[in-house]
Amino acid sequence: MGDFIQNTAVKSATRTLAQPIEDVATFTSIVNAILSNNPFAYVSYISGGVTHAPVEKTKEAYVVKINFQDNEAKVVGSNSEKFNTVAGFNAGASALLADTTLATAHGGIPAHDSDTETYSATLKCHDPNGEIYQITLSRDKVNLTSYEDDAIRTKVETWADTVPELA
Repeated sequence: MGDFIQNTAVKSATRTLAQPIEDVATFTSIVNAILSNNPFAYVSYISGGVTHAPVEKTKEAYVVKINFQDNEAKVVGSNSEKFNTVAGFNAGASALLADTTLATAHGGIPAHDSDTETYSATLKCHDPNGEIYQITLSRDKVNLTSYEDDAIRTKVETWADTVPELA
């Protein structure tokens, strides 16, 4: 029987943030800055006859959290909903806060618990050296995955050092 032989040196790295990104608007602005400004000088490429942008958002998730409180501010219930767009997240938060039937069922007044919400977006990136890898931003960390060249990590790390929210 044959053995598996390692043939690549795919790496991953994580930066844990000192403070969570404050809110969904700040998070979105960081993601959009990467998509629109291309700070890493990524290049477009063709795969399967399809031309791809230098950096593409391939996945995103936003979880809104609502607590229901009684008249003494004691939490008597909670709700969380996951959305795949910021627009859905914002509309969902508004709908949950306005849902009187849900508030009555919980026996409390709805309050947005923005401190415990989660956000994430995965970006597929094509480096000029030909590598395709991912950057996943979340509220409390940045993951760099599936890269081989250490210069990629250095490039991403140098950029992240210029974004105060990613300290």
